[in-house]
Amino acid sequence: LAGTYDAALDYRPIIVGGVFNAVNRQLYETRAAMDGPKLAYQLKDLQDWADLYDVTIKWPEVFPLNAVKLMRGAVIAQQEGCLRTYAQLAFERYWGQGVDLSQMAPLRDLATAVGMDADAFEAGLDDDAVKAALRANTDELIARGGFGSPTLFLDETDMFFGNDRLHLIAAKLGRRLV
Repeated sequence: LAGTYDAALDYRPIIVGGVFNAVNRQLYETRAAMDGPKLAYQLKDLQDWADLYDVTIKWPEVFPLNAVKLMRGAVIAQQEGCLRTYAQLAFERYWGQGVDLSQMAPLRDLATAVGMDADAFEAGLDDDAVKAALRANTDELIARGGFGSPTLFLDETDMFFGNDRLHLIAAKLGRRLV
């Protein structure tokens, strides 16, 4: 959509668990109790989306993932100018291959794969400025009314939640061209 409508994307890594803890705690209970027809449907729905966007989705063995280090790494990748590639490769490795990205070895491999120095990357995961940037992004999403991921904003205030809302964003972006 960004390419089609010449729109700029401003990625902001967050800790989705931090968002859930602040505004969506019931999700944990819902997720723990899910089984039967609704779970089967959600898995089918997930595969339908994967098919639509031509991506591989395999439910990972480690779910939910402790993504704190992964997302701190996203802040570092953003500082290094490779966040989009980092995010795409992380998605492919976790959702496509089932790689446990909460572990340091796969995170170092990810950093190397996107052109970062693995030692500097690992050291940066404990940097207070990186932690603060991630917390600030998370707090900002909560303050703006966000309650999960993916949350997208158009023109800073028009909020959309979920990949299934991309057609609404496209419609609004398309109207601007008229």
